[in-house]
Parts: sequence; structure tokens; C-alpha cells
Amino acid sequence: MKTVAIIPARMGSSRFPGKPLVDILGKTMIEHVWCRTNMCKLLDETWVATPDKEIFEVVEKFGGKAIMTRPDHIMAMDRLAEANETIKADLVVNVQGDEPLIYPDMIEAITKPMQEDDSYACGTLVQRITDLSEIEDRNRVKVVWDLVGDALFYSREPIPSKAKTKIPLDYYKMVCVYPLRKQSLRDFSDWGMSPLEKIESIDLLRFLEHRTKVKVVETAQETFNVDTPEDLIRVREIMKNDPLFKTYK
Repeated sequence: MKTVAIIPARMGSSRFPGKPLVDILGKTMIEHVWCRTNMCKLLDETWVATPDKEIFEVVEKFGGKAIMTRPDHIMAMDRLAEANETIKADLVVNVQGDEPLIYPDMIEAITKPMQEDDSYACGTLVQRITDLSEIEDRNRVKVVWDLVGDALFYSREPIPSKAKTKIPLDYYKMVCVYPLRKQSLRDFSDWGMSPLEKIESIDLLRFLEHRTKVKVVETAQETFNVDTPEDLIRVREIMKNDPLFKTYK
């Protein structure tokens, strides 16, 4: 089974324009993501899919693989679907380009179950929220799942609700690493945007609305993505003492 990571990246982020090329201790954010993703031993290749020539050239300059895609994709997974028509992987691992602290064992944790069980169209890595401010943060996608580990819903709102219980609750956020089968990517593009996906602006809801199984795996490894300039300040501080960074700096 050919397993490839594809990192979607574009300059035109609405919340933080140009963020793939911001500097983090001497390397662009996209280089951090590519280097760390490429360390995962389950992957045959690591690619960056982008509509922007600036990103393409930066990736090629540091020795990575990049592929140009159309500029009109609304959701990242549509960009992956286009890229994979050329790359032709059996299993595509979407690693978001704003995860500069991702660890290769996190990618392995969600990819391996997908390699072993073909009943799932997609998988989601989740992390327990330890910073309580993230529960209300709409930049953090919250996740709930059923008793056998299949995703039930994704939301930018706090789920489950705190309104009707005094029992302490654990909240989980999505880590933007999810493997998908080749046919799942094609289905995703063919279906078009679904109603709840439009409301929440969360692409994985497209699978759930089409009654497609999505596997959930929890990781204890902590990571921090970059949605805002404030996030970037925090990530730069964390990166200074990050042990993995020392292996490729």
C-alpha cells in the first residue's frame, strides 16, 4: 500500500495570510512541517500541495517535494484530491501546514490503524484539551466519538455541552493529521460541500453527513498549531526547547 503524506499550504489564509512562510527559528513553518512529517517511517513520500509559486519554490529549495494545484479550492481536502490524481497514493495522510510541532509518532498512531482496517474511509487524531481557554476558542475544532472509536461530530463550539451536567468533562480537539483512502478523496470531491460542513467550516463533516466511518485515535503527545500571530509567538518559544527540532535544525 503506497502511503504518502500531502501537506496542503496556501498563502491566502483568512486568519493569518502568508503563514506557511513565516520564520520559526530560522526555518519557514512549511519546512518544519515537511521535515517532521518526513521522519515518519510508515510514509513512502512527503509532498506539499500548493496553489502558490512562492511556497512551491521554497519547498523545492530546501529539498522537499511540491506539486502545484488550482487556486480555487475552498477546503484543503479538495486540494489533496487534485494532487493525488498525479501522486497516485493508496493512502493519503493529510498533515496541515500549520502544525510545525507535529511528531512523526503522532502520524504513525493514526496511519497504522488505517493501514490495518480498510473499513474506515478516514481517520482523525485527537488530543485532550489542557488549556481551558481552547474549549471556547473557535480556532480549535472539538471532537466527540462513540463507544467503539468512530467519530460522531466535529464542532468549533464546546462539545459535549457543559450546560446540563456538574460532572467534570474532558474535551478533545482535532490534531490536523488525518489519513484518507484514495477513493475517499475522490468521493469527497464528488459529493461537494455538505450543509453542516458549510456551517462549521470543518471538512471532515462531509464524511459524517454521508454516513461514512471515521476512525478516532487519541494521542498524549502535545502539539500546537498556528492559526493566529499569537499562536506563532507561542510556537517559537516552544520550539526553542523542542528535542525533535535539534535533529534537523
